Amino acid sequence: MASQILLLGVIMITCTIAFASDSSPLQDFCVADFNGPVLVNGFTCKDPKLVQANDFFFSGLHLMGNTSNAMGAEGTLVTVAQLPGLNTLDISMARVDFAPWGINPPHTHPRATEILTILEGTVQVGFITSSPENRLITKVLEKGDVFVFPQGLVHFQRNVGNGNAIGIAGLSSENPGVNTVGNAVFGAKPDNPDDLLANAFQVDVSIMDQFQWKF
Repeated sequence: MASQILLLGVIMITCTIAFASDSSPLQDFCVADFNGPVLVNGFTCKDPKLVQANDFFFSGLHLMGNTSNAMGAEGTLVTVAQLPGLNTLDISMARVDFAPWGINPPHTHPRATEILTILEGTVQVGFITSSPENRLITKVLEKGDVFVFPQGLVHFQRNVGNGNAIGIAGLSSENPGVNTVGNAVFGAKPDNPDDLLANAFQVDVSIMDQFQWKF
């Protein structure tokens, strides 16, 4: 009897773990209704009878992004904001273009793992593990190489070649979000307190003033 009770307990624990994942979709699709009056975790569904092929369509990833900016890189996003048919499907993508030595600076995607394929050029990539190690995992990628960035971890890409580079990224959320580290720390509105940042980075307050002004 005791062994049967123990077995039942193990089964109950196992079932609890098994059903802790996201639920399966209850319809074929849920095209985002950007004008929906209800606020939910995502977008409400467009009336299926009003759905058109263009709700599942995006054109433009063949076009090079404008890399004439301070970072020398530009991302072309295909998330639910650009392709409403992605709503609830937990997937999106992006094209990233790099000028020679252009960078996609350290950033995070709070809601997605990213997988990057290099189509052209030579790109150094890396991510930083969480505390307490904060270990840098980095590699130089060539055309056809693939690298994955775990969800939520700070990561970067930079073109280390003398020509343009192109990458295509897949992300495990229709709305992955992005937090660029420099912008988040030094460009927050309202400003983060100078003395707090100075203490965190162990520098003079005047240096933090310069950083916040720049961002």
